[in-house]
Amino acid sequence: MDGRAVANFVLDECERDGRLITNLALQKVVYFCHVWTLVKLHQPLVKQQFEAWQFGPVLQYLYREFKEFEREPITVRAKRLNPNTGNFEIVPYNFEPELERLLREVVKLYSALNPGSLVQLTHVTNGPWHRVWDHEGRVNPGMNITDESIVEFYVGKHAARSPMQ
Repeated sequence: MDGRAVANFVLDECERDGRLITNLALQKVVYFCHVWTLVKLHQPLVKQQFEAWQFGPVLQYLYREFKEFEREPITVRAKRLNPNTGNFEIVPYNFEPELERLLREVVKLYSALNPGSLVQLTHVTNGPWHRVWDHEGRVNPGMNITDESIVEFYVGKHAARSPMQ
């Protein structure tokens, strides 16, 4: 699935709940939507891989979509070019009921956290971001975070302590 569709879902859920969300926080909430879809439903949510950036996992194209907002709340929805009309249109989403329930739960939980707390959660020692960013003491910015490393970290003892029980 296109990460912009997931981002639009997150933005709509946050708006419905009266929560404001910045680009930094949106990246992390979309990441955790992807994490828990991998762990709970055993399938990737987003078809592209997240990259390890300084402040955590990022979908580069999603960052570019909302970078103009900097630290301000996002007030628009992600768009893509419709090749048939030549117009930019809001990226729609339509999830199966089980997936939508999980995503609502994830968004509700993680969007309640401030951006700094979300960054800390993604920076956990030996977590997927940490293993790419600070691999063997060498910084590797822009490196991909694999779905396999996400599953390996969040399944088992880490999933047992997770808030997504």
